[in-house]
Amino acid sequence: MEMTFRWFGEKNDSIKLDDIRQIPNVRGIVWTLLDQPVGEVWPESEIAQEVEKIRKKGFHPEVVESLNIHEDIKLGKPSRDDYIEKYIRTMELLSKYGVKVICYNFMPVFDWIRTDLEKPLEDNSTAMHYEHEILSNMTPAELIKNMKDNTTFELPGWEKEKLDIIQELFTEYRSVTKKDLWNNLKYFLDAVIPRAEELDIKLAIHPDDPPWSLFELPRIISDKNDLKKVINLHPSTHNGITFCTGSLGANRENDLEEIAGEFIDKIFFAHIRNIRYLNKTDFVETSHRESDGNIPIVSIIEILQKNNYKYYIRPDHGRQIWNEKCRPGYGLYDRALGIMYLNGIIDHIIKEEKH
Repeated sequence: MEMTFRWFGEKNDSIKLDDIRQIPNVRGIVWTLLDQPVGEVWPESEIAQEVEKIRKKGFHPEVVESLNIHEDIKLGKPSRDDYIEKYIRTMELLSKYGVKVICYNFMPVFDWIRTDLEKPLEDNSTAMHYEHEILSNMTPAELIKNMKDNTTFELPGWEKEKLDIIQELFTEYRSVTKKDLWNNLKYFLDAVIPRAEELDIKLAIHPDDPPWSLFELPRIISDKNDLKKVINLHPSTHNGITFCTGSLGANRENDLEEIAGEFIDKIFFAHIRNIRYLNKTDFVETSHRESDGNIPIVSIIEILQKNNYKYYIRPDHGRQIWNEKCRPGYGLYDRALGIMYLNGIIDHIIKEEKH
């Protein structure tokens, strides 16, 4: 498996590529053009510049996360065909510069969501926290107000100027059922997968985070049956999943070891992180060390390694430690520790196999 590290670019990330070079066994940079409007074709000149920066430091640029999908595609609006054509055009450009996997999601309105980005832990580090009651007691209008006021709630990855369209999106999604969303995902996959096959780009859908409905918005990628369904929507060697242990693990009914084994050939990208359950719905993120949380990290890595997993893996959200000022969940220090923990597990398994 190829160890990678997510990086948001020079303008949007406090971490430097030279910092990442000092982490043993990191082969690739998981990148994106964060400032590009969703739905528009990425400029080739900017793709070329980003790839050159990455390769110049000795990394490969083979994984992009995320090439986001415009809401009109998820809503099934007539304009979706134009946005799908633009998506394919960006895929073509990314293929030209060596991209092999694209991680995307099909979550309406929101990407992943937390209720506290800096919850203090026992060791005085901080981590992201999800408390279901806070969200369940909010109306969409209250949510938007709190996000704009930046008081009790923050949503990672959202810029304030984008908030003006959220109420409109809530209104549009009122008539969209889970069945509609599945149909719209199939429409998207039927359009893009044939070209992905020609380009030899793997598409890896990310599970919903958290894996249940919020604000009555439909969510459809939450468990093993959903993963199986998305793969069967358009059977192809290039239609697969991102195996996110934190997202899937938030659903206590998900058997992560079973999922890892069953979908090993369809996991084109693996996000490894740990969470600690606080009750049936609430959780806090922890270090990658298995005993600090409830995710069976060691056995998951063992399943991947012993099944000759050949794709890409990265440490996912880390804590904020040692007074680091960084994007919540995406600091250098704890993710570097996470990589070393994963490296140790892999080295031990390899040593055992040799004996």
